[in-house]
Amino acid sequence: MISFPENLTLESERVLMRPLQLEDLPILMPFALEEPETWSYSLVSAAGKTGMKEYIQNAVQQRHLKNGYPFIILDKQTNEYAGSSRFCDIQLEYATTHLGYTWYGKRFRRTGLNRHCKLLLLSYAFEQWGMERVEFRADARNEKSIEAMKNIGCTVEGILRSHYPMESGGRKDSIVLSILKEEWFGGVKKNLKEKIR
Repeated sequence: MISFPENLTLESERVLMRPLQLEDLPILMPFALEEPETWSYSLVSAAGKTGMKEYIQNAVQQRHLKNGYPFIILDKQTNEYAGSSRFCDIQLEYATTHLGYTWYGKRFRRTGLNRHCKLLLLSYAFEQWGMERVEFRADARNEKSIEAMKNIGCTVEGILRSHYPMESGGRKDSIVLSILKEEWFGGVKKNLKEKIR
């Protein structure tokens, strides 16, 4: 039987991912104040003084409800906190989850950090939790994010049209991608590990 972890820390030689907590607000606040464009494609923005506080409060609440499991990410190469990611829409009874709400500060993008994080998260999902499917979603306009997901081995499933409202008005489409358990063990894990050497 799959169980929900109480205090999960994931770690490799490059990254440490520990549970996000309310006390992390001062650590992440500079990203909210100095890099608001980070959330230009996000459904939930953490920009501004109140944005990051609400973002963390909501994430922690999801963990208490066992719907999500948010992490704060430490780049061990620089010994600096780089961003956040989480398991979300966790459905243990169906052995499925999403990986999402992933963001990094400007200096940490395209450094290989994301691949290290995804290897840890996907390894846990498929090998410890025994998940059958891990889903990813993104704004269909966010080409960099979509390319990053394809590069770690995700398969595009389709577009959810007019899926969410945008802060600027109108509605946006979301792209859905996924990795299945048999794909993970059938080559996706091996290929991902080779890309981060």
